[in-house]
Amino acid sequence: MFNKFIASILPYFPKKFIWIFSRAYISGVTMADAMRVSKELNAQGVKVTLDVLGEFIKSLDEAEANKQEYLELIEETQKQGINGNYSLKPTSFGLLIDKEVCYRLMREIVAKAASYNNFCRVDMEDSPCTDLEIELYRRLHAEFPKNVGLVIQAYLKRTYTDLENMLDMNTPEIPTNYRLCKGIYVEPAEIAFKKYEEINQHYLEDLEFMFRNKIYVGIATHDKPLIEGAYELIKKYNVPKNMYEFQMLYGVTPKLRQSIVDGGHVMRVYVPFGEKWFGYSTRRLKENPKIASHIIKALFVKG
Repeated sequence: MFNKFIASILPYFPKKFIWIFSRAYISGVTMADAMRVSKELNAQGVKVTLDVLGEFIKSLDEAEANKQEYLELIEETQKQGINGNYSLKPTSFGLLIDKEVCYRLMREIVAKAASYNNFCRVDMEDSPCTDLEIELYRRLHAEFPKNVGLVIQAYLKRTYTDLENMLDMNTPEIPTNYRLCKGIYVEPAEIAFKKYEEINQHYLEDLEFMFRNKIYVGIATHDKPLIEGAYELIKKYNVPKNMYEFQMLYGVTPKLRQSIVDGGHVMRVYVPFGEKWFGYSTRRLKENPKIASHIIKALFVKG
């Protein structure tokens, strides 16, 4: 209850207050900030995925502006020699306003990335978007099979079936490419697993399915038991290092991240940036009230 109360009132605090927390997890407001952080991570042997913050827009003019910013980001990333790819939230391109416009805008971004032999990840958002985003991914994958992937959320009860249903796109020549995460959005118990142990069990079941079917997977987690479980599955299926990577959020568990890199595994860090950081931060608080206690601790507890 305390966490929910704090999360509900934090969006009404001054932006400068919220930034005290957010600056540890967001690379900055400008593209230059994202380039600087990306170079720092690359120097540590870590790849990145770049995300321009902004989702659940209200107009197609915003969608067009977001597309343009991504096109500029791709050019700048190439110019700066950044070792990274791109994460795209379909709602920031108008998915819930006009799905055809969304497809057209995202196709332009993926095509731009593909022209540099790069890659875009279609983010998975809350459950009303799931079918729409799988459909969108299928359409983009049909044209750019090497250059587009999808996020998979292990806590959704439908996920294993979704993986089975998407096997038709997976081939030995061009494996499908998924990021497997737990899932952050608050969903009803009818469609999502709620218990920690239950979510972890299904995460590893999904991961094993991907390894067994030779699907490329980004293992996105900061949870030590899941990382240990992933190591065991990698060994069990003798998964080559070019068929998986670990992924983490910027600013989270840097020591654990480095231990994975030191173990010889590929690591990619999610680097969000943009002027819409405030909305991103407060939405994350509403979706996951437990974060509120970490904010209070960070502000008032040393060590």
